[in-house]
Amino acid sequence: LRPADDDHRFGHGKAEALAGMAQALFIGVSAVLIGVQAVERLQSPQPLGDTGTGIAVMLLSLVLTLALLALQHKVIRLTGSTAVRADSLHYRSDLLLNSSILLALLLARFGWPQLDALFGLGIAFYILWSALQIARESTAILMDKELPGNVGEAMAALVLAIPGVKGVHDLRTRVSGNQWFVQLHLELPGQLPLHQAHELCVEASRVIRQRYPQADVMVHADPV
Repeated sequence: LRPADDDHRFGHGKAEALAGMAQALFIGVSAVLIGVQAVERLQSPQPLGDTGTGIAVMLLSLVLTLALLALQHKVIRLTGSTAVRADSLHYRSDLLLNSSILLALLLARFGWPQLDALFGLGIAFYILWSALQIARESTAILMDKELPGNVGEAMAALVLAIPGVKGVHDLRTRVSGNQWFVQLHLELPGQLPLHQAHELCVEASRVIRQRYPQADVMVHADPV
Protein backbone atom coordinates (compact mmCIF):
# COMPACT_ATOMS: atom_id res chain seq x y z
CA LEU A 1 0.00 0.00 0.00
CA ARG A 2 1.05 3.59 -0.60
CA PRO A 3 2.22 5.37 2.56
CA ALA A 4 0.35 8.30 4.08
CA ASP A 5 0.62 11.63 2.25
CA ASP A 6 -0.58 15.22 2.72
CA ASP A 7 -4.07 14.41 1.41
CA HIS A 8 -4.42 11.03 3.15
CA ARG A 9 -2.89 11.42 6.60
CA PHE A 10 -4.20 8.06 7.78
CA GLY A 11 -2.77 6.24 4.76
CA HIS A 12 -4.53 4.36 1.97
CA GLY A 13 -5.43 1.21 3.89
CA LYS A 14 -9.14 1.35 3.09
CA ALA A 15 -8.33 0.88 -0.59
CA GLU A 16 -7.83 -2.78 0.33
CA ALA A 17 -11.35 -2.98 1.72
CA LEU A 18 -12.73 -1.38 -1.45
CA ALA A 19 -10.79 -3.89 -3.56
CA GLY A 20 -12.09 -6.72 -1.39
CA MET A 21 -15.66 -5.49 -1.81
CA ALA A 22 -15.26 -5.32 -5.60
CA GLN A 23 -13.80 -8.83 -5.74
CA ALA A 24 -16.56 -10.17 -3.49
CA LEU A 25 -19.14 -8.72 -5.88
CA PHE A 26 -17.39 -10.20 -8.91
CA ILE A 27 -17.02 -13.62 -7.28
CA GLY A 28 -20.63 -13.54 -6.06
CA VAL A 29 -21.89 -12.91 -9.59
CA SER A 30 -19.68 -15.76 -10.83
CA ALA A 31 -21.20 -18.06 -8.21
CA VAL A 32 -24.72 -17.20 -9.38
CA LEU A 33 -23.77 -17.90 -13.02
CA ILE A 34 -22.21 -21.23 -12.06
CA GLY A 35 -25.37 -22.14 -10.15
CA VAL A 36 -27.58 -21.23 -13.12
CA GLN A 37 -25.48 -23.36 -15.47
CA ALA A 38 -25.54 -26.25 -13.02
CA VAL A 39 -29.35 -26.14 -12.83
CA GLU A 40 -29.55 -26.04 -16.64
CA ARG A 41 -27.27 -29.09 -16.85
CA LEU A 42 -29.46 -30.92 -14.33
CA GLN A 43 -32.55 -30.15 -16.40
CA SER A 44 -30.87 -30.96 -19.72
CA PRO A 45 -27.97 -33.42 -19.18
CA GLN A 46 -25.24 -33.34 -21.83
CA PRO A 47 -22.63 -36.01 -22.54
CA LEU A 48 -19.00 -35.16 -21.75
CA GLY A 49 -16.37 -35.14 -24.49
CA ASP A 50 -12.75 -36.38 -24.46
CA THR A 51 -12.29 -37.19 -20.77
CA GLY A 52 -8.63 -38.23 -21.07
CA THR A 53 -7.40 -34.85 -22.30
CA GLY A 54 -9.65 -33.06 -19.83
CA ILE A 55 -8.23 -35.01 -16.89
CA ALA A 56 -4.64 -34.16 -17.89
CA VAL A 57 -5.43 -30.45 -18.24
CA MET A 58 -7.26 -30.35 -14.90
CA LEU A 59 -4.37 -32.05 -13.08
CA LEU A 60 -1.92 -29.44 -14.38
CA SER A 61 -4.31 -26.63 -13.45
CA LEU A 62 -4.72 -28.01 -9.92
CA VAL A 63 -0.97 -28.14 -9.32
CA LEU A 64 -0.45 -24.53 -10.48
CA THR A 65 -3.42 -23.23 -8.48
CA LEU A 66 -2.25 -24.98 -5.31
CA ALA A 67 1.19 -23.38 -5.66
CA LEU A 68 -0.36 -19.92 -6.03
CA LEU A 69 -2.68 -20.46 -3.05
CA ALA A 70 0.27 -21.50 -0.88
CA LEU A 71 2.05 -18.25 -1.75
CA GLN A 72 -1.06 -16.17 -1.07
CA HIS A 73 -1.60 -17.92 2.27
CA LYS A 74 1.90 -16.87 3.32
CA VAL A 75 1.23 -13.25 2.31
CA ILE A 76 -2.11 -13.21 4.18
CA ARG A 77 -0.46 -14.60 7.32
CA LEU A 78 2.21 -11.88 7.18
CA THR A 79 0.05 -8.89 6.22
CA GLY A 80 -3.59 -9.76 6.95
CA SER A 81 -4.47 -8.15 3.62
CA THR A 82 -8.20 -8.14 2.84
CA ALA A 83 -7.53 -7.67 -0.88
CA VAL A 84 -5.19 -10.67 -1.04
CA ARG A 85 -7.69 -12.72 0.99
CA ALA A 86 -10.41 -11.85 -1.52
CA ASP A 87 -8.09 -12.74 -4.40
CA SER A 88 -7.28 -16.00 -2.64
CA LEU A 89 -11.01 -16.76 -2.55
CA HIS A 90 -11.07 -16.31 -6.33
CA TYR A 91 -8.35 -18.93 -6.76
CA ARG A 92 -9.90 -21.25 -4.16
CA SER A 93 -13.04 -21.07 -6.27
CA ASP A 94 -10.98 -22.05 -9.31
CA LEU A 95 -9.46 -24.90 -7.32
CA LEU A 96 -12.88 -26.21 -6.32
CA LEU A 97 -14.23 -25.89 -9.84
CA ASN A 98 -11.24 -27.66 -11.34
CA SER A 99 -11.45 -30.38 -8.69
CA SER A 100 -15.14 -30.91 -9.42
CA ILE A 101 -14.44 -31.04 -13.15
CA LEU A 102 -11.67 -33.58 -12.59
CA LEU A 103 -13.90 -35.73 -10.39
CA ALA A 104 -16.79 -35.42 -12.84
CA LEU A 105 -14.54 -36.50 -15.72
CA LEU A 106 -13.35 -39.50 -13.73
CA LEU A 107 -16.90 -40.48 -12.79
CA ALA A 108 -18.07 -39.97 -16.37
CA ARG A 109 -15.66 -42.70 -17.45
CA PHE A 110 -17.58 -45.01 -15.11
CA GLY A 111 -21.02 -43.98 -16.32
CA TRP A 112 -21.94 -41.10 -13.96
CA PRO A 113 -21.92 -37.96 -16.16
CA GLN A 114 -24.82 -36.23 -14.34
CA LEU A 115 -22.78 -35.69 -11.15
CA ASP A 116 -20.93 -32.83 -12.87
CA ALA A 117 -23.96 -30.54 -12.45
CA LEU A 118 -24.47 -31.52 -8.79
CA PHE A 119 -20.85 -30.69 -7.98
CA GLY A 120 -21.22 -27.36 -9.75
CA LEU A 121 -24.32 -26.47 -7.74
CA GLY A 122 -22.64 -27.28 -4.43
CA ILE A 123 -19.56 -25.25 -5.32
CA ALA A 124 -21.73 -22.29 -6.38
CA PHE A 125 -23.28 -22.17 -2.90
CA TYR A 126 -19.85 -22.39 -1.24
CA ILE A 127 -18.40 -19.60 -3.40
CA LEU A 128 -21.40 -17.36 -2.75
CA TRP A 129 -21.13 -17.91 1.02
CA SER A 130 -17.39 -17.12 0.94
CA ALA A 131 -17.98 -13.97 -1.11
CA LEU A 132 -20.50 -12.79 1.49
CA GLN A 133 -17.89 -13.29 4.24
CA ILE A 134 -15.35 -11.18 2.33
CA ALA A 135 -17.98 -8.49 1.73
CA ARG A 136 -18.87 -8.44 5.43
CA GLU A 137 -15.20 -8.13 6.43
CA SER A 138 -14.66 -5.31 3.93
CA THR A 139 -17.77 -3.51 5.18
CA ALA A 140 -16.53 -3.77 8.78
CA ILE A 141 -13.26 -2.05 7.80
CA LEU A 142 -15.01 0.67 5.79
CA MET A 143 -17.40 1.33 8.70
CA ASP A 144 -14.54 1.52 11.25
CA LYS A 145 -15.66 -1.48 13.28
CA GLU A 146 -13.85 -1.88 16.60
CA LEU A 147 -11.19 -4.54 17.05
CA PRO A 148 -12.34 -7.62 19.02
CA GLY A 149 -13.14 -6.80 22.64
CA ASN A 150 -10.32 -8.91 24.04
CA VAL A 151 -7.78 -6.79 22.13
CA GLY A 152 -9.07 -3.57 23.70
CA GLU A 153 -9.08 -5.18 27.13
CA ALA A 154 -5.48 -6.33 26.65
CA MET A 155 -4.42 -2.81 25.64
CA ALA A 156 -6.12 -1.30 28.69
CA ALA A 157 -4.42 -3.85 30.95
CA LEU A 158 -1.01 -2.96 29.51
CA VAL A 159 -1.57 0.74 30.18
CA LEU A 160 -3.00 0.23 33.67
CA ALA A 161 0.15 -1.68 34.63
CA ILE A 162 2.22 1.51 34.19
CA PRO A 163 3.06 3.07 37.60
CA GLY A 164 1.30 6.41 38.01
CA VAL A 165 -1.63 5.64 35.70
CA LYS A 166 -4.94 5.85 37.59
CA GLY A 167 -7.25 4.62 34.86
CA VAL A 168 -8.14 4.41 31.17
CA HIS A 169 -11.35 5.38 29.39
CA ASP A 170 -12.71 6.08 25.90
CA LEU A 171 -10.41 3.49 24.32
CA ARG A 172 -11.35 3.36 20.64
CA THR A 173 -9.91 1.26 17.82
CA ARG A 174 -10.32 0.80 14.08
CA VAL A 175 -8.52 -0.96 11.24
CA SER A 176 -7.30 0.41 7.92
CA GLY A 177 -5.46 -2.06 5.70
CA ASN A 178 -2.80 -3.73 7.83
CA GLN A 179 -2.65 -0.87 10.35
CA TRP A 180 -4.58 -0.38 13.59
CA PHE A 181 -5.52 3.06 14.88
CA VAL A 182 -5.94 3.34 18.66
CA GLN A 183 -7.12 6.30 20.73
CA LEU A 184 -7.44 6.39 24.52
CA HIS A 185 -7.73 8.78 27.47
CA LEU A 186 -5.22 8.31 30.27
CA GLU A 187 -6.34 9.22 33.81
CA LEU A 188 -3.43 10.87 35.67
CA PRO A 189 -3.08 12.74 38.98
CA GLY A 190 -4.17 16.36 38.51
CA GLN A 191 -1.07 17.78 40.24
CA LEU A 192 1.35 15.88 37.98
CA PRO A 193 3.82 18.17 36.12
CA LEU A 194 3.22 18.43 32.38
CA HIS A 195 6.49 16.77 31.38
CA GLN A 196 5.76 13.75 33.61
CA ALA A 197 2.25 13.46 32.20
CA HIS A 198 3.75 13.54 28.72
CA GLU A 199 6.24 10.80 29.62
CA LEU A 200 3.41 8.58 30.87
CA CYS A 201 1.48 9.14 27.64
CA VAL A 202 4.57 8.19 25.63
CA GLU A 203 5.02 5.08 27.77
CA ALA A 204 1.38 4.09 27.26
CA SER A 205 1.85 4.36 23.51
CA ARG A 206 5.10 2.39 23.69
CA VAL A 207 3.73 -0.60 25.63
CA ILE A 208 0.79 -0.94 23.24
CA ARG A 209 3.00 -0.73 20.15
CA GLN A 210 5.43 -3.20 21.70
CA ARG A 211 2.63 -5.78 21.92
CA TYR A 212 0.90 -4.71 18.70
CA PRO A 213 3.51 -3.29 16.26
CA GLN A 214 0.81 -2.51 13.68
CA ALA A 215 -0.88 -0.03 16.05
CA ASP A 216 -0.78 3.75 15.62
CA VAL A 217 -1.57 5.05 19.12
CA MET A 218 -2.87 8.47 20.17
CA VAL A 219 -3.04 9.17 23.93
CA HIS A 220 -4.85 12.05 25.65
CA ALA A 221 -4.13 12.84 29.32
CA ASP A 222 -7.04 13.60 31.66
CA PRO A 223 -6.44 14.94 35.22
CA VAL A 224 -8.31 13.18 38.02
